Amino acid sequence: MSNLSIKATNDGSSTIYNEELDEHYHSIHGALQESLHVFIEMGLNYHVKHNENLQKLNILEIGFGTGLNCILTLIEHLKNEKIAVKYSAIEPFPLNSTSLKSLNFKLSNQHLNLFNKIHESNWEKENIILNNFNISKYNLKLKDFKTNSFYDLIYFDAFAPRKQPELWNLEVFNKLFNFTSINGTLVTYCAKGQVRRDLESAGFKVERLNGPPGKREMLRATKI
Repeated sequence: MSNLSIKATNDGSSTIYNEELDEHYHSIHGALQESLHVFIEMGLNYHVKHNENLQKLNILEIGFGTGLNCILTLIEHLKNEKIAVKYSAIEPFPLNSTSLKSLNFKLSNQHLNLFNKIHESNWEKENIILNNFNISKYNLKLKDFKTNSFYDLIYFDAFAPRKQPELWNLEVFNKLFNFTSINGTLVTYCAKGQVRRDLESAGFKVERLNGPPGKREMLRATKI
């Protein structure tokens, strides 16, 4: 993991720079801002708002990385613990503890303890983080992931298409469409035209939305 280094982003939160890929894990304009906007506001909060009387929520994250999207989801969960959350995450290259301990996501002591608990939880099994919030982390590539579950919300947070083109194609989005529950939502920071067209070809209804600071647009896709 010597090719990884911690970098500060413009909102004061951290990201990781992968020298081998020449790519950051988050937006350099603000890691925290990006995750809050794309995955929490336009993904989680949107889905909860548009699905009344929601009692359970299955979430799948493609690209677990630093766990930022997961801890932010858990922080939102603390505001409404009535919804039972099952969070599944795929990450073929887990970060080591040294990198994780060097990150600054402006978390309170309570939230930092939960963040550490998420990362200390076992891979390949379901872990209880809090009452009504469980996580299952899978150390494998998306192409090897198999499930009988349906997901209400998908965070698609892989590295950019120019860096990981194998994760941004119609075959991948067909697979994710089959994993998605009816009225389920997929959100991603990427707004490339080909990505939008492939999502539509897979069967999703796709919206272009305002992006986070430093990025003009993002995409939200719904399985009607």
